[in-house]
Amino acid sequence: MSNTDHNIEPQNKLVVFKGSEVRRSWHNNEWYYSLVDIVAVLSESKNPTDYLKKIRKRDEELKSYLGTNCPQVAMETSSGKNRKTLAGNIKDAFRLIQSIPSKKAEPFKQWLAQVGKERLDEIENPELAQERMKALYEQKGYPKDWIDKRLRGIAIRQNLTDEWKERGINEHRDFAILTAEISKATFGMTPSEYKAFKNLPAKSKANLRDNMDDLKLIFTMLGERVTNEISKEEKPETFTDNKKVARRGGKVAGNALKETEKELGRSVPSDKNLLGNDDQLKLDE
Repeated sequence: MSNTDHNIEPQNKLVVFKGSEVRRSWHNNEWYYSLVDIVAVLSESKNPTDYLKKIRKRDEELKSYLGTNCPQVAMETSSGKNRKTLAGNIKDAFRLIQSIPSKKAEPFKQWLAQVGKERLDEIENPELAQERMKALYEQKGYPKDWIDKRLRGIAIRQNLTDEWKERGINEHRDFAILTAEISKATFGMTPSEYKAFKNLPAKSKANLRDNMDDLKLIFTMLGERVTNEISKEEKPETFTDNKKVARRGGKVAGNALKETEKELGRSVPSDKNLLGNDDQLKLDE
């Protein structure tokens, strides 16, 4: 599933899937796809709604899964009216595909099996995961020296989130707040503000760091690494204390950034993206 125009904002729009159109809608901060449309593409049934009902009736586990995870989301019909339809995110769509007995669905099933094998291999040998990410970035066209910094930054980020967990912080929302403190102190912008500054589409999972150049990655790493070191040393006990530590770590990077800008005679943060504004890249799309 792909979206060739990230800058179009309407809630309901069509995406191309296996050469056919599938409706989608922005729901709960991610894209949800019409499951009936996916069934229509892969089964070629003349009545995909009935086909989906039969699948759910035949597969009790699928019926339970869709009933629990897949909401009714308003999408535009061929007549131009909005009607609620059963919808799911990418994970839900793949779960449905596994239950469709169709030659068109078989390549997806084989791909899912291959991905599952690769993930199990990576659990046994974590270096394989790093090699996979490196290969993906190379395929996207990133320079090799940038890739090395990006992978190092991922490791530093993981170490920091592990440290926050040691401090009793486990919620994604709290991680985001602490990250925003570091970013604000480093660049003068939170990640969401920085994405807007770089014109990265709001309704996507475009990765801000994948659109940073070397210097911005370095200062991001510095802020997170210093935050990690301070946290290990002081062991903050409350969320408020962790925010203060994050701010201090970011300030170290922010001061280094200011000195660098003074020497270079220019601003480091830029609205330019590493591979160009017309190619907002991310690994998970």
